[in-house]
Amino acid sequence: MTFISRQVVRFAHVDAAGIVFYPRYFEMLNAAVEDYFAIVVGVDFATIHCKRGLGVPTVKLDAEFKAPSRLGEELDFALSMRRVGRSSADVSVEVHCAAELRLHARLVLVCVDMGTGRALAWPEDMRPSEAAQIAA
Repeated sequence: MTFISRQVVRFAHVDAAGIVFYPRYFEMLNAAVEDYFAIVVGVDFATIHCKRGLGVPTVKLDAEFKAPSRLGEELDFALSMRRVGRSSADVSVEVHCAAELRLHARLVLVCVDMGTGRALAWPEDMRPSEAAQIAA
């Protein structure tokens, strides 16, 4: 199942050529993950980080850029949880503008204790769902 986070390409995302500067895609990917946790899981990053002392860092990221994105375009970040383990989650993300694929990424998220930096099992109410199908 897939979760969609729609994001508009803003001036801050583009370089002098008028296309998304590739590190900004990674920020937008993280925003899509934040949306997923807030909307699908039901626990937002402020609660996870500030109140619970936990983190959900990306520990692995593989991206393939297919076509440029430009200022003002609406991008759909389609997240699919491929596998959810004890403390990690493998995520596939496809970024589209209308029907055109712009980016494909695979990432691994890990639940960590921010005090120790060590991985820990997903708390039951924070566990990503492999069956989520929702749009934001």
